[in-house]
Amino acid sequence: MSHQYRTMRDFVLSLDDTLPGKFEVTREGIVHDLMAPVRQHQRTALYVRERLDQLMPEGTVAHMGLPDMEDFFEGVMRRPDVMLIAEADMEGDGAFDPRTLVAAVEIVSRSNPGNDWVGKMRDYPLLGIPVYAIFDPRTGSGAVLTDIHHTPAGPRYATRKDFVYGEDVTIAEWTIPTSGLPLYTDDSGTQGAY
Repeated sequence: MSHQYRTMRDFVLSLDDTLPGKFEVTREGIVHDLMAPVRQHQRTALYVRERLDQLMPEGTVAHMGLPDMEDFFEGVMRRPDVMLIAEADMEGDGAFDPRTLVAAVEIVSRSNPGNDWVGKMRDYPLLGIPVYAIFDPRTGSGAVLTDIHHTPAGPRYATRKDFVYGEDVTIAEWTIPTSGLPLYTDDSGTQGAY
């Protein structure tokens, strides 16, 4: 673990529950995601988690919340909105090993969409996460990325399957509906759902 990464990591861990939003460490530095508006963001994560939980076999869960997942060697600490992981891989102390995740699911934040569409699209294949699903309440659409391959710029996902809310989407081995997912409110205060 580099000194710079250790310093950023310790700073982020010291902020837990003291400031709103989520802090993560990437190779480029600390990322702060306000996750606003929180209600639609959290409801989307909850609905996706519940739908996946109904389908996954015993011993595999869709987990929300702490702890983070961390790769010391790469100098990256992230906290996906939903992590698909075997219960056995959740045992022990400290952050999860990202290479044990079956999939990571992110709900795009209105305050920092590049974190999900650019930063995590770069970091998750680097960390060995085989499936990355993105739900975007700004547009009522998303994508599932798979098939990590190596490029001169580093590992990247080779396959991208786009979807719009209302369609079924397959994440790893499980297909869930996207109907009823909330959208962020527009400037007039109107909120939609598909």
